[in-house]
Amino acid sequence: MSPDFSPERSQRVDLWLWTARIFKTRSAATTACRGGHVHVDGQRVKAAQKVRIGDTIRVRKAGFEQILVVRGFTDRRGPATLAQQLYDDRTPAPDPALRGFTPRRDKGLGRPTKKDRRELDRLRGYRSSGQ
Repeated sequence: MSPDFSPERSQRVDLWLWTARIFKTRSAATTACRGGHVHVDGQRVKAAQKVRIGDTIRVRKAGFEQILVVRGFTDRRGPATLAQQLYDDRTPAPDPALRGFTPRRDKGLGRPTKKDRRELDRLRGYRSSGQ
């Protein structure tokens, strides 16, 4: 099972997103297309839209956007190493300033006490409940 890189080949966008392992299921890819979360060359697409080699696909999921350029096709969903050959990932790196500080406990300290948990919640900005 090897990818097909012939330029005359095309494939449905929902099937391509599933075989490229962008979505876990084909129905999730179809739902994303219906919801307007998938754009091909700047245009919103339906699930049945055909994609060709060189098309730019923008997929918005879980608060970020992936930018992919189609390089190849396969008829079956295969391992991740095969899926990575199907596209060039042009997604820009996230801005490190937007990532917040995540408090961590040192390994070997065991389970946090109630006092430790409250301090961690206070650092994370959670409001204390019930008090």
